[in-house]
Amino acid sequence: MLAKVWSAATLGIDAVRITVEVDAVDGGLPKFIMVGLPDLAVREAYSRVRAALNNCGFWWPARRVTVNLSPADVKKEGSAFDLPIALGILRAMEMLAAEDLAGRVFVGELSLDGGIAPVRGALSIAAALARENVRELIVPAANANEAAAVRSLRVIGVAHLPALVKHLKGLQAVEATTSATIAETVGESADYAEVRGQAQAKRALEVAAAGGHNILMIGPPGSGKTMLAKRLPSILPRLSLEESIVTTKIHSVAGTLPAGSGLLTRRPFRAPHHTLSNAALAGGGTPPRPGEVSLSHHGVLFLDELPEFRRDTLEVLRQPMEDGLVTIARVTRTVTFPSRFTLAAALNPCPCGYFNDARRECLCSPIQISRYLAKISGPLLDRIDLQVEVPALTAEEIASTHAGEASVAIRERVDAARLRQRERFRRSPIQCNAEMTPKAMRKFCELDAPSRRLLEQAMSRLALSARAYDRVLKVARTIADLAGSERVESAHLAEAIHYRALDKAYFRSA
Repeated sequence: MLAKVWSAATLGIDAVRITVEVDAVDGGLPKFIMVGLPDLAVREAYSRVRAALNNCGFWWPARRVTVNLSPADVKKEGSAFDLPIALGILRAMEMLAAEDLAGRVFVGELSLDGGIAPVRGALSIAAALARENVRELIVPAANANEAAAVRSLRVIGVAHLPALVKHLKGLQAVEATTSATIAETVGESADYAEVRGQAQAKRALEVAAAGGHNILMIGPPGSGKTMLAKRLPSILPRLSLEESIVTTKIHSVAGTLPAGSGLLTRRPFRAPHHTLSNAALAGGGTPPRPGEVSLSHHGVLFLDELPEFRRDTLEVLRQPMEDGLVTIARVTRTVTFPSRFTLAAALNPCPCGYFNDARRECLCSPIQISRYLAKISGPLLDRIDLQVEVPALTAEEIASTHAGEASVAIRERVDAARLRQRERFRRSPIQCNAEMTPKAMRKFCELDAPSRRLLEQAMSRLALSARAYDRVLKVARTIADLAGSERVESAHLAEAIHYRALDKAYFRSA
């Protein structure tokens, strides 16, 4: 008897519908055959499904069983096909009726005792099926909150195979999971009120958050660079529903979403170790999985001790920083992951950490300093909009009990600046100033004569590239937005130029 069950597979952060066909026929020796371009994890479904059926009081047919995963030209990966294969077997043995399976889509991994374990990409599958005529999406109970974020789809979370069979037969219905919602983020664990001193660095981080700009912090060990960077998400605008769905999709596909959780409500903060590989940073593997640049989408990617990363690994950042996308090409598939993140990088000014420090003597030779800083290429440095020095704290600042400005107050200014940008770019796909195209810059960053002369002098004095010129204008536009100004004034431009001065002070002098 031939049975058809519907399932789905993830492709990047999207999904495609899969038809699982099970044919069980008498005659000849019992045998199990699976076709349809399955990988090893899918082929292993035979052992899991057979044990699960037997341990749940069903039985494996003593027949020639053929399973086809259609369309056959899409590679099937992972263990999410265990559940539809098991239901196909039950239908082929006439233990389920055709109407029990009609209009339903099933994904889930089976344990040997019949438990239904969570799978990756449940939200991506739900979002893809929302455009189709689906009666119910059956997912593991641990994935139910995640999938239920797609409110137009009826999602059923089940934990065990016998309970699902009773639900399908109408004997004991499983209640649908209610729609997930985004909760307001309150009580941030990290707050800028805890940071003593460093007013200039906090101002630069506010500008970075307001315009979506990348930032580089340079200072000696213990000056607070990591502490400042970890608090950057606390002043970024809250995730919108659309941003939350895309961010959750990425983490679901990558397998980093906690079991049982719904939509992510906080912006990601990723701080990978400097020993990570190119694939871990940009994404890769078989099947291709998102890397750190995608896991930090709509959030912050923090690279501490930037020169300690391999230079070829850092160069991987150039495309995602410029385009907001990373494309992973393989022989059988090309996958594109979103990667619109804010880069926050930190480094010591030299190997010992005390170059240009008035309190401690630097023990590094000019050659050592030059070799250390040369790990950061000019093209990568050009893509970092703000460079700010984070000096060592004084004894008075360390001992101070005065609380700094809270993240909530800073976020209010950031939100106001972002609102101005949304109004400005409401008819374009641009979301913030850092994403402005040359055409948008000509329209919204127009300078008067004194400002143009100031920028020309800075270009000559600091030897800025054409890309750095554009970055200065974008930062100046953000500073003007924070000030509530419709035009970019000379004062806004001067502050933006100041954030490029370390380029010459450190990198070119070394």
